Amino acid sequence: MTDYKPFAFVLMPFDTGFTDIYKFGIKQTAEDFDVVAERVDEQHFSETILERVYRQIENSDFIIAEMTGKNPNVFYEVGYAHAKGKLCALITQDAADIPFDLKHHTHVVYDGSIADLKQKLGPKIQWLKEETAKKKMETINVSVKASSGFLDKSEYSHKGSFDLTVDLKNDSSRRSPELEAIYIRTTSDWVLSVNGNDCPSNPDETGNLKRNLITPSLRRLSPKAFSQEKVHFKKTLWSKFSGEEQKNEYVSKGMLTIEIATSEGTISNDVSIEVEFDEFPF
Repeated sequence: MTDYKPFAFVLMPFDTGFTDIYKFGIKQTAEDFDVVAERVDEQHFSETILERVYRQIENSDFIIAEMTGKNPNVFYEVGYAHAKGKLCALITQDAADIPFDLKHHTHVVYDGSIADLKQKLGPKIQWLKEETAKKKMETINVSVKASSGFLDKSEYSHKGSFDLTVDLKNDSSRRSPELEAIYIRTTSDWVLSVNGNDCPSNPDETGNLKRNLITPSLRRLSPKAFSQEKVHFKKTLWSKFSGEEQKNEYVSKGMLTIEIATSEGTISNDVSIEVEFDEFPF
C-alpha cells in the first residue's frame, strides 16, 4: 500500500520573526506526526502566487494558520479555506487575534515559545489527521446490484451464474484517495471473473472464506464521479457425485463483504445478496 502522508498547507505572514516558529514549531511538529507541512514560498510553480495559494488550499488535507498579528492576507486565505470546507488549525500568541466567529474552530494559543507551541500543536495535528482520514473514507459510496441467476443443467451437474454490478461513487467535493484494489469475500466454491478472466483469489485470515481480487477500472474518482465494475459469479449447485438433492430451482443468499483498498485505508461494506437460479430467469 502507498506510504501516504497527509499534506498540511501552512498560512502565515512572510516575516523573519516567524522563521523559527515555522521551521521548528510547525514544520518539525508536523513531521513528528508523519505530516508534510509546507508554505507556498518553499514550492516551485509557474502560476501567480495567489493562484498557487488557492490551488494548495484546495489540494491540502488540512490547513495550519498562524493568526498572530491579524495579518489580512492570512485572514483572507483562512476564509477561503473555510469556504472550501477545509479543516483548519488556527494558532496564535494572542487569543484576541482569532475573530469571534472563528473561535469555535480548532485553535491553539501559545506563549510565543517553540516548546509551548509543539506541546499544544501536536495533539491538534493528530486530531486533524484522524478527522481527515475519516472524511476521505467517506468520499466513496458503494452500492451493488445482482442480476437474475441463470441455471445451466446437464446430466452430471447444475451450475448457477449471475452478474454483480458494483458502483463506486464519490459523493463528496474532494477527490477520492487512490483506489488500489477491490476485494470480494466469498466461499471457496464461487469462481469470480471480469471480462472473461478469472479473478485471482486466496484464503482470507479466517480460512473459511476467500478474497477475490478485482482491479479497479479507475484509480481515482473526481468529485461526483463514479465508476462501475461488473463481476461474473459462478458455482456448481448440484453434482451427480455429490449426493445432494437435484432441484429445478436454487436460491443462494447471504452477506457479501466488499472491500475497497485505497492509498489511505480500506473501506469495508457488507451487502445482503439473494439470487434465484432458474433455466429461464425472466
